Amino acid sequence: MSATIRNLDDLLAEGVSGRRVLVRADLNVPLDKQTGAITDDGRIRAVLPTLGALVSAGAKVVVCSHLGRPKGAPDPQFSLTPVAGRLGELLGAPVHFATDTVGESAQATVAALADGEVALLENLRFNKGETSKDDAERGAFADQLAALGDAYVDDAFGAVHRKHASVYDVPARLPHVAGRLVLREVEVLSTLTESPERPYVVVLGGSKVSDKLAVIEALLPTVDRLLIGGGMCFTFLKAQGHEVGTSLLEKDMVETCRNLLERGAGKIMLPVDVVAADAFAPDAAHDVVPADGIPSHRVGLDIGPETVAGFAAALRTGTRTIFWNGPMGVFEMAAFAGGTRGVAEAIAESEAFSVVGGGDSAAAVRSLGLDEKSFGHISTGGGASLEYLEGKTLPGIAALEN
Repeated sequence: MSATIRNLDDLLAEGVSGRRVLVRADLNVPLDKQTGAITDDGRIRAVLPTLGALVSAGAKVVVCSHLGRPKGAPDPQFSLTPVAGRLGELLGAPVHFATDTVGESAQATVAALADGEVALLENLRFNKGETSKDDAERGAFADQLAALGDAYVDDAFGAVHRKHASVYDVPARLPHVAGRLVLREVEVLSTLTESPERPYVVVLGGSKVSDKLAVIEALLPTVDRLLIGGGMCFTFLKAQGHEVGTSLLEKDMVETCRNLLERGAGKIMLPVDVVAADAFAPDAAHDVVPADGIPSHRVGLDIGPETVAGFAAALRTGTRTIFWNGPMGVFEMAAFAGGTRGVAEAIAESEAFSVVGGGDSAAAVRSLGLDEKSFGHISTGGGASLEYLEGKTLPGIAALEN
């Protein structure tokens, strides 16, 4: 991380007892659509080291976060109420919950905090100023938010690529530092961009080539092997002239993929077999077919066992650094989770320093019951980690440098 960015230890050294510390966290956890229960609390657990340090030092901790994509107004399905309950369980003390972001409830809740207590504000995106592209509107919301704190800690790595009020504008209004999580994320990702131990293997999956094009362009000159699975592999297979049936295909990206295959000759590995199904459904009839022989009426939903074995060999054989972003198939359906599980297990079993690039990859690790400690680092920011590796300036990091 840039030497110009102060971290949590700097703030703690100055003393925070009795001070209101506004912490931007990423508590954007998945919720069960029927029950509203949290289905994966990984992002809540990730911010505990920062919150715990502030609580122990006697700060009045004011946590803020977004959840989902509400339209700039209160929406019960995106309330942080269940997050407040779970955060309190993990901290071992009640978390005071404000039913608005910067209004009467927020002001009263923060004012009532005792030293070492924690409050959580309602979803930031219930206020349209949070995500506004209008600098004045965003700034006005940032003024109100900053008024609730005496210092600011950004521990929301999953949001640092967003130019939002709580991420970009509030640091300009308060003394600001990077939290434990943001510091760790940047340290790990900078290692991948500046000095990865070799051989360096990257595994990319997910649905669309267009989502990963910039990171492929950035990584292709620097990696030793690039393994491509998931829905995006079918556009590459099409670029090789193969039939892909009704599989996910970005027709406007075929020529781009053809060019990438030429430039990455000897580096890029594609599936040699896939699991093809009659329909996109968990109970659809399916079997394994060659990657160059997908029937025209079938849809590819996972990489096949031969591909898993090939990818695993590439990951295990002397590899020193691995970055993985994106599942190998529709892992949410048991019949099509084998590819993601197989590749994840190979990464976990390798002796390499491995980084899981957040998003669906991190969710897959947890939902498949894999030991998180088997991986070197599991990022909390899918989009943010990709943009960092692309070499983009991340607004939230830039704001901390100022």
